[in-house]
Amino acid sequence: MKVTVQTPNFAADQKLINFIERKLNKLEQFFDKIIFADVFLKVQKTSEKENKSVEILLSVPGGDLIVKKEAKTFEAGTDECVQSLERQLKKRKEKLRQHA
Repeated sequence: MKVTVQTPNFAADQKLINFIERKLNKLEQFFDKIIFADVFLKVQKTSEKENKSVEILLSVPGGDLIVKKEAKTFEAGTDECVQSLERQLKKRKEKLRQHA
């Protein structure tokens, strides 16, 4: 799976990018036909502590999955997104099984 990380207005360090890629690659054990993942990391200009926005677009056959989460850190936001995508991929795989 090809993972693209986009960070407008700041530069992400390699550790964060590696963390995101590692988490997303684990999704392939739930659904092996993932084509690519686009990850958008943004810092919101608010006074709240949860000002980090993580948005993941996952391209899979039959339509894309999009998840967006706000958190205190990009790592926490990535974890939440991956958990949500995991549930969606399991549902999609179950639907495909029923139609087969």
